[in-house]
Amino acid sequence: MKKTILVTGGSGYQGVKLIERLIKDNYNIINIDINLFGNYFIKSKKVRNFKLDINQIKKINLKNVYACIHLASIANDPMVDLDQSFSWETSALGTMVLMEQLKKYKVKKIIYASSGSVYGIKKEKKVTENLSLKPISTYNKVKMVTEKVILSYKKDLNIIILRPATVCGFSKRMRLDVVVNMLTFQALKNKKIIIFGGKQKRPNVHIDDLIDAYLFFLKKNVKSNIFNIGFENLSILEIGKIISKHIKSKIIIKKNSNDPRSYNLDSTKLLKIGYKPKKTIEDAIKELKKNYQLKIFKDKPNYHSIKWLKKRIQKK
Repeated sequence: MKKTILVTGGSGYQGVKLIERLIKDNYNIINIDINLFGNYFIKSKKVRNFKLDINQIKKINLKNVYACIHLASIANDPMVDLDQSFSWETSALGTMVLMEQLKKYKVKKIIYASSGSVYGIKKEKKVTENLSLKPISTYNKVKMVTEKVILSYKKDLNIIILRPATVCGFSKRMRLDVVVNMLTFQALKNKKIIIFGGKQKRPNVHIDDLIDAYLFFLKKNVKSNIFNIGFENLSILEIGKIISKHIKSKIIIKKNSNDPRSYNLDSTKLLKIGYKPKKTIEDAIKELKKNYQLKIFKDKPNYHSIKWLKKRIQKK
């Protein structure tokens, strides 16, 4: 019997790629998303799409759902700061409603996409899962609290929390507010890469490797646990130089940066249980370049997530 997977936020940057992969791997999928950035519902006999807020999850019958991959949230610091209450409602409060439904329907497993930024600013050379969480922004605080909500249900289902580095690479629902994608797009469009600061280290993970991790934990029996996932800890200037190697462009460095985060995410714990990444930041850059040249990757207003959300909020 085919297993049914509930995906929250399945129309987002990661969600679209995840559902494509779940279809390929012969799962049935229930996708719940409010389509904040446009209609990215995938039409397939294997997918049931619901345009609902996560707080409305009670409207859906979750009988026979095997696992939930919980992606739904307002992504990144600037977007959360546009409407903080909306973020708390969607992520923390919405997750409380979700967890009660998963418990009610005896769902076996939840895989939650948290964030590597929950650690805040760390002096340690390697940021491992046992370090304290000291979030410095509302976005990070929301992720931390949502983790705590989920972990309070440890007795009821298997819980896997992933703390991804910044995600990079191509998706049909692109994001141009994440560092590798943003700088690569600048190079492609303007032949310039504008870098603020440049020395700050930013761990990254290729979107395909992250999708692989979700499938890895769907298929593998692992006790409830928390895992970092990020394999390249490069400075923003180093990322810019890799981009300029593949796309002829001028790097312009501006001294001030309003984001002080600089850290190395350590994913040894994940590697020790058999997970193996396959792609790099350089792969993401080359794929973005290729899709841009093929006109698959175009400049669309909803790819600029912060500007898009700001307009939506102003229309309320």
